[in-house]
Amino acid sequence: MGANPMRAWQVLRHAEPSDALQQVEVARPEPGAGQVRIAVRAAAVGLPDVFMCRGTYPLTPPGVFVPGQEVAGVVSATGPGTSVAIGTRVMAITDFVHGHGGFADETLADADNVYAIPAGIDDAEAAGFLIAYLTAWIGLVTRAALHPDETVLVLGATGGTGSAAVQLAHALGATVIGVVNGDAKVQSCRELGADHVIDRSQERIAEAVCRVTDGRGAHIVYDPVGGTLAGDAMRAVASEGRFLLVGFASGAWPEIDAARVVMGNFAVMGVYVGATTRPEREAMLEQLFELVASGALRLQVDTRPFHDLPAALTDVAAARARGRIVVLRD
Repeated sequence: MGANPMRAWQVLRHAEPSDALQQVEVARPEPGAGQVRIAVRAAAVGLPDVFMCRGTYPLTPPGVFVPGQEVAGVVSATGPGTSVAIGTRVMAITDFVHGHGGFADETLADADNVYAIPAGIDDAEAAGFLIAYLTAWIGLVTRAALHPDETVLVLGATGGTGSAAVQLAHALGATVIGVVNGDAKVQSCRELGADHVIDRSQERIAEAVCRVTDGRGAHIVYDPVGGTLAGDAMRAVASEGRFLLVGFASGAWPEIDAARVVMGNFAVMGVYVGATTRPEREAMLEQLFELVASGALRLQVDTRPFHDLPAALTDVAAARARGRIVVLRD
């Protein structure tokens, strides 16, 4: 193991997070060509990590591995062919597909997925920034071409992905309708920037949207949930609207009713960060950072201690998270 081992949470078997994870001591990973090693200060907790614990995520590594897709920290070592300076404070998408995730004292990331953290964004905010906010920007701005006078309906509005869309849509001047499950999340959704909140445990989405919009419907539906919930939301899209397929927090992608799409006169669009280039992501991040610096985009995270990771993942699995959960190195 070497003279300087580190702590890491490993998935030893496929199960619920509390049974799958164990904190162990392992050797610090060495960066390969085009990689950097990052001393982790904060690591974001997301539903893909739950799915990896269960072994149901498409990019789950084989064997024993460390999960955790996103981190913030300081570059501690570099591999051949990298230009990132040691000591740089960065946010990054980890090399989790090869088992080097962020729930450890140090992790690896491809240099192409590493970005300097601007002043004004702390480690906890930076850890959960890249995937959620880039996805929101691609969906709302690049794919859907959001206009400030439009209405955006966000499913799973207090989750890690949905909350970013609520915040960004609000920052861009749209009218935001958030969908939550349970009265306890209504106020949290309003605090994120939603103008209207639908508690889907109390009323159907399509009927509530019709009421809120005077029968017009939502110009854009942002769907990180999928499943049957998406089917109901498709009945709430305005003519010439856009339905954004973002994720499948429910465990299944929605079934697309072609007749409904045609008769409703709206478009269905896929949203995927991995389809963009590094220069495209840099341009998007520059605009997102400007919104943060101006105060238009206000980041909200729920911080937990490193040792509390299984409980944090259990909260995500049970949809109890409000915003992005981040574990901090202690």
